[in-house]
Amino acid sequence: MATRITKISGLLSSTNVVVSTRAKFPFLGSNSYSSAVASIESDPNSYENYRKSIHGGITHKALLVDAVGTLVIPSQPMAQIYKQIGEKYGVQFSEDEILRRYRKAYEQPWGRSRLRYVDDGRPFWQHIVSSSTGCSDSQYFEELYNYYTTEKAWHLCDPNAGEVFKALKKAGVKVAIVSNFDTRLRPLLRALNCDHWFDAMAVSAEVAAEKPNPMIFLKACELLGVEAEDAVHVGDDRRNDIWGARDAGCDAWLWGSDVHSFKEVM
Repeated sequence: MATRITKISGLLSSTNVVVSTRAKFPFLGSNSYSSAVASIESDPNSYENYRKSIHGGITHKALLVDAVGTLVIPSQPMAQIYKQIGEKYGVQFSEDEILRRYRKAYEQPWGRSRLRYVDDGRPFWQHIVSSSTGCSDSQYFEELYNYYTTEKAWHLCDPNAGEVFKALKKAGVKVAIVSNFDTRLRPLLRALNCDHWFDAMAVSAEVAAEKPNPMIFLKACELLGVEAEDAVHVGDDRRNDIWGARDAGCDAWLWGSDVHSFKEVM
């Protein structure tokens, strides 16, 4: 039997359900929103009916989640770490200059292969680091590269994520990571003690497809054993996450706009 992600709201308080309503329907006028809130507060089960009246019968069997920017974020600004570690290797650029050069290098097409992240992504990241800092010292690169495999480099965007994913899995909803990342993602999530939250991971370096290519979303659905139309993806990038997921046939919600915490998907 299909489990609706929205139906799991019964596991939470009506307050959480009300917050979820505002996130999913930001286009509602204040009167419509107030009516929806009043209805839900008097009968929490009416939330599902309310969503059906807007979107029709939605039966999400799976939740797909972006990694960087949605599940986890760097604990310190990238340019700060590049400069801090790089100073002992002779890096003299300011943080602003490092950030400017990083963005320019990252946004340019990667000509070495059709994918940026192949296996551990070292060639790509060596190019990014040297372009950003002007330093090609191999020891500098190794120290910086290894830093981003540790738990001190990252933290969860939502500190309540664990309880939410546990509730989703208990309710029968399958959960997968869909990320443009190299092979360091799995050990990183283990270091953060959150790899067990997910039933599958579709990592671009492992499946040879990068978002917004719909193939990476379809691979995640295949790993979970669900159809694309039965999955909803949550991510923070409109092009990679929203357009890519919808091109694959999935539903999609923008992190920071449609939803601001994982409780809001329940």
